[in-house]
Amino acid sequence: MARRGKRWRSLRSQVDLERRYTLAEAVALTKGGANAKFDETVELAVRLGVNPRHADQMVRGAVSLPHGTGASVRVLVFAQGDAAKAAEAAGADIVGADDIIKKIQSEGWLEFDKAVATRDMMGKVGRIGRILGPRGLMPNPKVGTVVAADQITAAVTALKAGRIDFRVEKAGIVHAPVGRGSMSEDALRENVEALVRELVRLKPATAKGTYLRSAGLSSTMGVGVRLDTNDLLRIAGQR
Repeated sequence: MARRGKRWRSLRSQVDLERRYTLAEAVALTKGGANAKFDETVELAVRLGVNPRHADQMVRGAVSLPHGTGASVRVLVFAQGDAAKAAEAAGADIVGADDIIKKIQSEGWLEFDKAVATRDMMGKVGRIGRILGPRGLMPNPKVGTVVAADQITAAVTALKAGRIDFRVEKAGIVHAPVGRGSMSEDALRENVEALVRELVRLKPATAKGTYLRSAGLSSTMGVGVRLDTNDLLRIAGQR
């Protein structure tokens, strides 16, 4: 087994891996441990009591974090005409139609983080679904990235401000970024609260038993901190 460095061992000594911490305690520990030489991403992982193999138990959605992710998001918009002009005015980084689709097809160009498309463009965007889909870049109406032409401004603005997409993985776990180590404890806590409330709101009617089974908060180079799910349910108004 690889030997852990002095920094990691020091962080590990501060966290009781058997304890379930309140959100406020976990945020303080995670932020305190996010002391690498770069601004570490803080991520929430939640294990849900669902079976993603059943379509009626797939948990997927988007949420606007009140304090953003702390990261710059490159937004690509597939649009034409007035919708393209609106996307540019809203701050989209790349706007195009057939030209961008061709570039992705022929060059494998993927220098963007999020993609939005107007509904009339989806017939063409579908041609590159096999390229975008596996990378989580395919526009999808379920997460608000396929919109009517008159909604393009709102979609771009939300993404640039810190709206994140999430979906449950095969193991029943949702992973999502909730900020950066440089953000305040209050900002990180409120971002986590927003995501947890949305996850609880999206609980499938067919999900049985415990829904929030376990959760953890961690930074890129830090130690995972287990969360008290009862505290999360209280935050979500379920306790």
